[in-house]
Amino acid sequence: MARRWLSNVLLFPLYLSLTACPATRADTVSAGDNAVATVTPAVMPDDPDPALWVIKDEDTTIYLFGTVHILKPGMTWFDEAVKESFDASDELVIEMIKPDPAVMTKIVTDLAIDKTGVSLRDKLTAEDRTDFEATMTRLGLPVAAFDPLDPWFASVNLSLIPLMRNGYAADQGVEDELLAHARARAIKITGLETPEQQLGFFDNLPEDVQIRFLNFTVDTIAEAADGMEQMVAEWANANVDALGELMNAGLEDKILYETLLVNRNITWAEWVDQRMAQPGTVFLAVGAGHLAGESSLQALLTKKGIVVERIEY
Repeated sequence: MARRWLSNVLLFPLYLSLTACPATRADTVSAGDNAVATVTPAVMPDDPDPALWVIKDEDTTIYLFGTVHILKPGMTWFDEAVKESFDASDELVIEMIKPDPAVMTKIVTDLAIDKTGVSLRDKLTAEDRTDFEATMTRLGLPVAAFDPLDPWFASVNLSLIPLMRNGYAADQGVEDELLAHARARAIKITGLETPEQQLGFFDNLPEDVQIRFLNFTVDTIAEAADGMEQMVAEWANANVDALGELMNAGLEDKILYETLLVNRNITWAEWVDQRMAQPGTVFLAVGAGHLAGESSLQALLTKKGIVVERIEY
């Protein structure tokens, strides 16, 4: 059973596994002595215009673009300033370049199969196991399907299943379109991380953190598809702060937050700093969650004295 899951693994850059989040964003308003929560769901615009930033010096330009790694077919976002900036670039930089499927399967096999001999469900408390098995049953999956695997891998796959069933397609992510255009133009393509590194961030998490992450996914999976709809709408409207709140909803655990977001942003900020010493024009596209909040890539670059400007269009 483990081999079946591994051979069909859906690997996307890391924040995608955090999509099991609240379906709407609630703002609190005052009503006398009582606080009243009002729901303000985002509405998908007719013309998506995701946020875009730029860094420039005398001979180097780096565009920063936040991506969504999986979308529904038919969404048009590659136009106007995004396309103009991309067309002006001579290098595309993304989080990770996916290898050949056979190579990817081997990497996942090496990392995702549990090596302790203890099944996944036996690692859960009685209450958490009951909730996990009920979720598997609701999804139409054998309750033992993930038993030979690490908790992080089960969490990643569980968070993706509702999205795929709601019309999201594995080959419709922002990176897929950018890569197609980059290859058509034969420009340089660079990955900030290797597949081993990306999966290693999860695989090296302490097991108790992995289990908490899995439990969070189970607890919020019924809201995953609606949550993703909200994320995509906020992204399409360039509502950066709201998008960051939604995308990082699963990162309340300090270790998760630092491992999956902060530490990677620190590494990428150093890459940008060094890249600015080389001439050229770069289109840097990373998960939109990395470009929002107090630990965003832009915030870290600003601390280095690098000016990041928002492109309004």
